[in-house]
Order: sequence, then C-alpha cells, then structure tokens
Amino acid sequence: MNMKADYYSTISGWIIPFSRAMEAFDIDASKAFRTFDIDANAIKAPEVRIGVDKFSDLLIYCNKQSGRHDFSIQVAKNFHPGMFHALGYAMMSSSCLKDALARIVQYKRVVSNSCKLSLTEQGEDLIFEMIMFFYESTGRNVMSLQSSETFLATVVQILRELVGFELNPRKVTLSFPQPSYDTSYLNQFFNCEIEFNTDKTVMYFDLTEFNVVLLGSNPLITQGNEKMLEDFLSRIDRHDLIYVIKNKIHACLPLGAPTQMEIAGQMGMSLRNLQRKLQEQGTSYKEILEQTRKKLTMDYIQQRHLSLSEIGYLVGFSTVGNFNRAFKRWTNTTPGEYRHQYFD
Repeated sequence: MNMKADYYSTISGWIIPFSRAMEAFDIDASKAFRTFDIDANAIKAPEVRIGVDKFSDLLIYCNKQSGRHDFSIQVAKNFHPGMFHALGYAMMSSSCLKDALARIVQYKRVVSNSCKLSLTEQGEDLIFEMIMFFYESTGRNVMSLQSSETFLATVVQILRELVGFELNPRKVTLSFPQPSYDTSYLNQFFNCEIEFNTDKTVMYFDLTEFNVVLLGSNPLITQGNEKMLEDFLSRIDRHDLIYVIKNKIHACLPLGAPTQMEIAGQMGMSLRNLQRKLQEQGTSYKEILEQTRKKLTMDYIQQRHLSLSEIGYLVGFSTVGNFNRAFKRWTNTTPGEYRHQYFD
C-alpha cells in the first residue's frame, strides 16, 4: 500500500506566519487558504494536522501572487514560538544552541512527519541534516524546494532570536536542482554559500557558537515543555498505527526482520488485534515490512560509503542472496546495477 499524500502532514501553527507574510504582501489570505482547502481556524486546535502538499502549493501560489520567489523567507521571518507548539518554547529555554537544535531533532514529529532530521558533529562543524522522504508510488519528494527552504530558514530564524544577533550557517546544501530563477534571496537570508544538486540537504554551523550558554536557559521550563511534547506525541502516535509500526521495524532491522508477533508484543497488543487494525486500514504487516525495507534500501543505496552487503544487513537480510532477490523484486535489477546506473 502506497502512502496517500495526506499521510504526510504538518502542524497547523504554520497558518500564523503564512497569514502574516500574506498580509505584508497584500495577498488575500482567506481566499488563499480556501483555494488550497486549508481551514484557517485550525490554528485554534494545535493538534490539527494539515497535508504538507497543501502548504507547498500555497508557497508556489504566494510567490506567483507577489511576483517574487522568496515567500518562503517571508514566512520564516514571521515565525512565532507558538507556531511549533511547546517545542518552540522548549527550544527557547534550552541550555545552549546545540541543545535547542537537538530538541527539534528529537521532537520533529510534533512539527511534521514529512522528513527526518539528524544532528552530528564533524571537526569544527555542527551538521543539521534534513533526510528527505519520497512518495513510494512516484519517487517525488514529500517536501518541495520551497517548503524545505521555509523550514530551514525558520530554524535559522529561531536560532537568531535565541542569541539576539545575525547567526549564520557556514554553508547550506540542497538536494534539489538549481531553479531557473534568481535564488540570491537565499544567499541574502542565510548569508553564506548555497549549493544545489547535492546528495544531502544540510546546514553546516560553527560548533563553537553552539556551545555558548543561552541567557534564557531554564531547565524547569524545558522539562515542563518536554512533558507536554511527550504527551502530544503519544496522542499523535495512537492515531498513526502504520507510522509506529514502521518505526519499530526500522529499529529492529539491523538485528533481523522482526516478526508480527514481536511487533505486537512491543506495542502491548495481541497478534489478532494488530492484524484486525491493519486490515481496517487496508494493509498488512507483510506489506508494511516490505515497504519499510524497500524505502530504507533506496535511501541507503544513495550513500556510497555503505557497501551493498552492509545495506542488506541494515534492512534485516541475513544473506546477500536474500537481499539481492528482494531488490530485484522491487526494481527488476540488482543492487550493484542500480547503483551504477543511477549514482555513478
């Protein structure tokens, strides 16, 4: 079963900065939201989710209405902490900038399930990466270039507000083709080199700047907001069974593919109950396991530092032969041929 477009969603809080940016450009916000079937009143219910494609289309619409290409930056500049629910306030009370970024990585699901985030250190760099998701039926990015720009710029806007000065990345790389239009607005906002057509979407920061203690640091406030975030995520997850199962499969795969009985046990459910709930959603555990393995494989195979045998291990195959047979079932070619054809 392929995920529907509305499976990938984001928090309704984005309505706030979108509305403010449209007002600044004299765009009729009510008309724009109606055009893309976005309920502006959803802002009153923080747990309401809105399909990411709707906001991606809205960004394109607003760029066209304004006669510019930088509406993504205008949205970011109108950020308010409440936009990210308790996550925004938890970031503001973090001990340092690195801690604030780690928090958004940890609680990214509060904002959206349309990509994954990672935060790593390499030499003098702190590396903030967006790991893109793709629609399995078409291979299209779940997040558009415009929505990716909006999110990255919003993160930088948050960091600047936390320190009170113009903090900039060292470099930003985007795994999207270079657009035909002028993208100097990105250089102007991020104030650094912008590179397109890269393997990864990443912001590189100076690590030394991110270990400085923040003036607004408050562990008690952070702890209270994290409790709210955990409760929030648990409510989301109760209504997102497939996502939860995929996450559990992902965690188990390097030790071998988990059985449906094992996953049911981890979720505190009987095997029969899990089967029934999946049947109600038009899928099965076998289909979810297959989708998860395929999706991870297609992500891993782009990472040239991973050998094909390592990839097979990471997605739960005990032998190279079993991995090769599964890959050929998915793509009608071998892993080696596929990597050579698309990534050499």
